[in-house]
Amino acid sequence: MPMREDCRHFQSRTYSTGEVARFCVLNLAPEAPWRCPDDCGRYQRDIIDATFVLGSLVRPPVEQEPDDPPGEIAAILDEADAIVTAAGPAILAEVESARQERHWWQVWKRRDDGNGFRLSNR
Repeated sequence: MPMREDCRHFQSRTYSTGEVARFCVLNLAPEAPWRCPDDCGRYQRDIIDATFVLGSLVRPPVEQEPDDPPGEIAAILDEADAIVTAAGPAILAEVESARQERHWWQVWKRRDDGNGFRLSNR
């Protein structure tokens, strides 16, 4: 079944590069953006009342589904997920160390350029 764009849990985002991300916010569509599960138990038709007015924005068409077998696609996505998950602790440690180096009162502190001229950090 193609992605159910009329589902309450469907979202679409267009980035400044023109790339469009279509996905299920509940993460129940492993083959997004091409397909939803045929028997998705969480499908809820989006209810729009009579006061809703459609705008002039048009959703770009979804790119063609790859010819690779679904198992290979899932393996690539799992590998990418593992890479991102493995990088998480290092990123958090880096952010935490930067946070500890700077105290809250140093936000207003100015730095000296070495010639006695004080520059703003902003």
